[in-house]
Amino acid sequence: MTPRTAPLPRVGTGVDVHAFAPAGSGRELWVAGLRWDGERGLAGHSDADVACHAACDALFSAAGIGDLGTHFGVDRPDWEGASGVRLLGEAARLVRAAGFTIGNISVQVIGNSPRLSGRRDEACRVMSEAAGAPVSVSGSTSDGLGLTGRGEGVAAMATALVVSVENGRS
Repeated sequence: MTPRTAPLPRVGTGVDVHAFAPAGSGRELWVAGLRWDGERGLAGHSDADVACHAACDALFSAAGIGDLGTHFGVDRPDWEGASGVRLLGEAARLVRAAGFTIGNISVQVIGNSPRLSGRRDEACRVMSEAAGAPVSVSGSTSDGLGLTGRGEGVAAMATALVVSVENGRS
């Protein structure tokens, strides 16, 4: 009899960047599954939620099943205007369908605004509900450097941990 090995965890990373939409475009700002009233929105095919998009890419990377463009690309009109939490929920479903459980996701939002500190718990809750797994959200600035430092847009980086539900698969 061959001994069964414990499934190895897999880690994936994701990055997303969106520029701010032109002033007066009517775009709302959505980051970490939350609408930020009074803030200028981001340009994008969907709601441009950089935190949710980075989390999706981290999940896809960890499971080895493509990326955001593969599943929700601009060539897919059915995803136009979709909310980040809807994308994150679907990404989590696809990862589970590929034979993985989701351990957790960590997301760092980089930009001058929005300021996450006052809504961090809410962001973690909303993203965790969408993913069906623990999600932690933090924020940082880039000390005036690059497009986020100049206030031209917002970026996010994410890491996801998944584990195969099939013993020995990695």
